[in-house]
Amino acid sequence: MIFIDNQQDFLESILLERAARFTLDLSPAHSNADITIVLTDDAQLHELNRDYLGVDAPTDVLSFPASESDPETGSAYLGDILISVPRAAQQAQAAGHPVEAEVQLLVVHGVLHLLGYDHAEAEEKARMWAVQADVLERLGLGHIKIQDSE
Repeated sequence: MIFIDNQQDFLESILLERAARFTLDLSPAHSNADITIVLTDDAQLHELNRDYLGVDAPTDVLSFPASESDPETGSAYLGDILISVPRAAQQAQAAGHPVEAEVQLLVVHGVLHLLGYDHAEAEEKARMWAVQADVLERLGLGHIKIQDSE
């Protein structure tokens, strides 16, 4: 199940569930895993980025892998994704596409991190960006590219 904690009155949560599901489908072992997507603001992302990653700056998306199982249902809980909707809106405006597309891109990016993808090294980044592009294409968002500010 995809849990969405919408703290920003973002109206298109069904699109986010779809983006998460399409991305989870890349890994058959995790296709039915539970995740939480928190739609929040720059202040919360800044605080978490500082406290957990040692980066004293806001960011657009953070992923926190959990790899736990619900003791009652046995379903896998993959982790949490937090997205700054105001930052996504700024990035969407700068890139010239709708904020709904930008937030979907950030969901795909966050789920890929929960699945173990990373972009710290050039080879990892090339692999992650290729998979990300494939998911965006399947979502009808092949024209959207993630900003390379990381």
